Amino acid sequence: MKRILSGMQPTGNLHLGNYLGALKNWVKLQDTADGYFCIVDLHAITTPQDPQKLKQATRETAAAYIAAGIDTHKSTLFVQSAVPAHCELSWILSVHTPLGQLNRMTQFAEKAGKGKAGVKFHSDVTPQEQEEIQKKIRKIVVDGSSIIPPNANLGLFAYPVLMAADILIYKATHVPVGEDQKQHLELTRDVASAFNSAYDVKYFPLPEPQILGEATRVMSLRDGTKKMSKSEESDNSRINLTDDADTIAVKIRKAKTDTDSLPGSVDKLKNRPEADNLVTIYAALSDSTRSAVLKQFEGEQFSKFKKDLTDLAVAKLLPITTKMRQLLAEPAEIDKILIRGAEHANALTQKHMREIKEIIGLWSIM
Repeated sequence: MKRILSGMQPTGNLHLGNYLGALKNWVKLQDTADGYFCIVDLHAITTPQDPQKLKQATRETAAAYIAAGIDTHKSTLFVQSAVPAHCELSWILSVHTPLGQLNRMTQFAEKAGKGKAGVKFHSDVTPQEQEEIQKKIRKIVVDGSSIIPPNANLGLFAYPVLMAADILIYKATHVPVGEDQKQHLELTRDVASAFNSAYDVKYFPLPEPQILGEATRVMSLRDGTKKMSKSEESDNSRINLTDDADTIAVKIRKAKTDTDSLPGSVDKLKNRPEADNLVTIYAALSDSTRSAVLKQFEGEQFSKFKKDLTDLAVAKLLPITTKMRQLLAEPAEIDKILIRGAEHANALTQKHMREIKEIIGLWSIM
């Protein structure tokens, strides 16, 4: 039986993109795989977090997993920081990870270049000047220069190694990922190969990516060229899993589109990112394809399509919202589930760490 590992950061409300791009697929996979689903709070602290808000966000993320359909009797649900082997293996893997590969990680370049690593501008620097500076920073990081934004921390730079450890400590065979995470999985495979080669073993499997469904990358409702994000300033750019029916309706009605009607083929969406995004969302929510959706709505105006999309989104998301509220009303029950999951995850990862240390020649008292 294949084993899968995936997780999300507990930073802000989970949204439609998280559900369609990940959670919905996890629910399907857990029937055919040994599933380990974690809340990656160690990744979250690469940027400053309020301790109490982080704890609450962790519970909210767990509630979203369960409400979306993760069965904690079939799968293991746990918090990353409750399983020490993630960090322990991360250090071991770091000595098998070339700096050049980390320098080429585009997500670090994006986060550093957007100022999330601490780049701040004086008030008299114009937006155009800021963008030019950010472009130069992104180019510097991607080119592998040692010049990195001043407050960029080691955790942000090295977190792909921790991500590799997250996967490999379970000897996961498959990883459900979005398009933007493929590069990190390639690094994981490279690091696993480097470890196996260094010690002449076939210990770590090379995990395969699983990119499922139409909505591998859900975009912002306000800008079809940007990914839907928890960190986006405008709440109207996303549909949160905690939004009620009226809020969902307003956000879809205000979603950016163009003036043309819906075309009859996917090819004709090529230069229409906002239209493509809404069609993709409809297809994913209805377990259909973009081609089938376009055939159904060919020639329709977006005012009509948005009404149907609203009805579909409310029907699919409101039960999740309701279940989340019920779960969050009993935080002690969520904690029990997470503790049970951590115990199960620790039992497996400690066994693997003993084996890894034996291969390397490190001491182990477990």
